Amino acid sequence: MSSSEPLLIVEDLVVRYGAVAAVQGVSLEVHTGEVVGLIGPNGAGKTSILKAIFGLVPTTSGTIRFDGASLAGLPPEKVVRAGIALVPEGRQVFGTLTVAENLSLGATPRRDRSSLSSDMDRVFTLFPVLERYLATHAGRLSGGEQQQLAIARALLSKPRLLLLDEPSLGLAPIVIDGVHDALDELRRAKVTILLVEQNAARTVEFADRTYLLRSGKVAISGTRETLAGKVDLAHAYLGV
Repeated sequence: MSSSEPLLIVEDLVVRYGAVAAVQGVSLEVHTGEVVGLIGPNGAGKTSILKAIFGLVPTTSGTIRFDGASLAGLPPEKVVRAGIALVPEGRQVFGTLTVAENLSLGATPRRDRSSLSSDMDRVFTLFPVLERYLATHAGRLSGGEQQQLAIARALLSKPRLLLLDEPSLGLAPIVIDGVHDALDELRRAKVTILLVEQNAARTVEFADRTYLLRSGKVAISGTRETLAGKVDLAHAYLGV
């Protein structure tokens, strides 16, 4: 964890959908090379925070700063070019395109093309199944394979911050283990990640720091070490 200014700073964020406040004054930060978890029950505001950072929903108030610059009002394509990639809930790969075509789309925003080949090799090391299925339409892949493709596609934009929304959602336990093994490799490579997950205990154990959301607010936050003894408390907040 860096002692310098955080790469991402969210302060007093409010996101409303009509009369409903999905996010109510949330503040969080992510340092370069850090994995930060966002956990909480459905409706806690986790996905809305990621969407606000990525420019997919407007913010009512508060600030979002990335590498010292405001993201206010930026459309997603400019957020990507600023160095942020989102792997959305439900994967959202292009099923009628091949795996190779999906990966090529991921690389489109990057300015540095010279290292694309080595980065492609890296994602094939992380997800070897993708190299085998390059000519296969993405819609023919299993759910776990599509999740791997979605993460690989995001990585090829060479992001400085990777936003992951429920990467294990709807996957079989053995497939979830495989996805988390890949995320562990990314963590060891010091990829900066903001991770939204339902599994509180696993996220607390995996992330450097975790924020637990409840009803659009931060209920508790802390490092892996400080939260390790509070899993029962986290479960109480989650209603488990």
